[in-house]
Amino acid sequence: MIRQAVYHKSDVPFAYPLNKDELHIVLRTAFSDIKKCYIFYRDRYDWMGKFKVKEMFLTQSNDLFDYYETTLKLNKKFAYFFYLISTRNEKVYYTESGFYKKRPEKSFHGFFQFPYICDMDVFFPPKWTSDCIVYQIFPDRFNNGDKSNDPENVRPWGEKPEPTTFFGGDIQGIIDKVEYLKDLGINAIYMTPIFLSPSTHKYNTTDYYKIDPHFGDTHKAKELIDKCHKNGIRVIFDAVFNHCGYEFFAFQDVIKNGKDSKYWDWFNVYEWPIKTTPVPTYEAFADHEWRMPKLMTKNPDVQEYLLNVAEYWIKEVDIDGWRLDVANEIDHHFWRRFREIVKKAKHDAIIVGEVMHDASPWLYGDQFDSVMNYPFKNALVDFFAKRSIDAKRFNTIMTEQLMRHMDGVNRAMLNLIGSHDTERFLTMCNGMVVRMKLALVFQFTYIGVPYIYYGDEVGMVGGYDPDCRRCMIWNEEKQNLKLFNFYKMLIFLRKENEELRYGTYKTLYARDGIISFKREYKGKSIIVIINNSSKEHSILLNGVQGKVDILQMGKIKIRDKIMSLEPNCAYILK
Repeated sequence: MIRQAVYHKSDVPFAYPLNKDELHIVLRTAFSDIKKCYIFYRDRYDWMGKFKVKEMFLTQSNDLFDYYETTLKLNKKFAYFFYLISTRNEKVYYTESGFYKKRPEKSFHGFFQFPYICDMDVFFPPKWTSDCIVYQIFPDRFNNGDKSNDPENVRPWGEKPEPTTFFGGDIQGIIDKVEYLKDLGINAIYMTPIFLSPSTHKYNTTDYYKIDPHFGDTHKAKELIDKCHKNGIRVIFDAVFNHCGYEFFAFQDVIKNGKDSKYWDWFNVYEWPIKTTPVPTYEAFADHEWRMPKLMTKNPDVQEYLLNVAEYWIKEVDIDGWRLDVANEIDHHFWRRFREIVKKAKHDAIIVGEVMHDASPWLYGDQFDSVMNYPFKNALVDFFAKRSIDAKRFNTIMTEQLMRHMDGVNRAMLNLIGSHDTERFLTMCNGMVVRMKLALVFQFTYIGVPYIYYGDEVGMVGGYDPDCRRCMIWNEEKQNLKLFNFYKMLIFLRKENEELRYGTYKTLYARDGIISFKREYKGKSIIVIINNSSKEHSILLNGVQGKVDILQMGKIKIRDKIMSLEPNCAYILK
């Protein structure tokens, strides 16, 4: 037995409650090293009580590790240990104190313990996230519905964007396209910031309580949200609390009054008086963005100001959640307070952090419900768009991502393939639509929330910012309508099949450019097979006989469990 690979801790993500009586347990072992795995458990206060025994089952694997899982039902308080049988028939007991050849005595003090399931330990993301399809909108580039509020020097719609060019998109433009979004199958939109700001992107906020007049006003925002809600669409605002804009009232007061300003400690000023060149004499976003002074969220006054903003917009216009910009550069204490305020204002509001790396520290249930899943995006770019990694490596990456988090967190993840901060996915595919389609099949059949960046559905392309922020294409003659209909079909299939929304996930095959997995729910299963290569392949898969391909992207041939796969093709078997 490769003992160095065996790992468990009585904390997230290896032990966490599903409800007040059930504890989910995960054990990691070396790949293909364990033949059987059992867990012995009892009430931690029943010192001499008999242990119950339950077999654990292999749920996830990659080229490094196997993961065994089970759920224990008991009265809140758990003591437990594991019994492992290796493929070479070595038998050991695994405890918090290490490995033992003999079974520990009942009075042993080295058992794993989950002391008590407290109500606040149970993580429940908003129920609606499991059924969600999120659509991201960059307001200035989505649709111009009211030319009377256009900025000066607005550029013709569709012209290639520069960092400072405005195109006149606004809230009315979004209102006018709610029917389009509903027809596509969207049931949640996330808008990049709409508060007063001199920039096109609005990430340098001047006034957190005022809608930018080039977008509309509070009444117009309320009109949008009311119309979205009537059409079954939720609305998520963008909060920029890591930094403000240079024109923000508190920073302007500091510029004017220096250390005598009552807001001087809202910011981290290195040198007085404040200067912006050659480098800012104050801490700013990304160290050099002088238009974005960093806010000191350790300051109680800053905390109160920002928390009031979060509460205000929920109560004022009934938004359904917040996306949090640069969330990983703000202290955890602030986000815990933020969660309390937001959930009190609206219990099913979603809290989504922008964290572009492993977001585990923010996803223990006390801060965020979800994050923008950039590690997911990166893996899909490498495997589907660039084909720079093989299926085995792709599966290893995806398994590692899944096992970092509680199951409820994985199901709430916003699984994007692009955003306003990345190249367009089709551009990363070098314009090869078929590669994008294969990635979309994976995205819409995987655990989590599918996330669409505006325009991807009609084949928009673009490099890094600002090129990825081009104007939405509304001329159908210039849209890729086949791709649009492919999106609609995938959204329809996801909504029609509970297995794809609520089911478990297990990899079946990962080799030679082919990834296959099963989603299972309430005794029903769907098998997804994607041939992400330019060659025909034949693979042996159990459970495919008698199933029907509901995607119909290519011809299906199954004979004696052998499935012939067309090149660059995907199958969804039900």
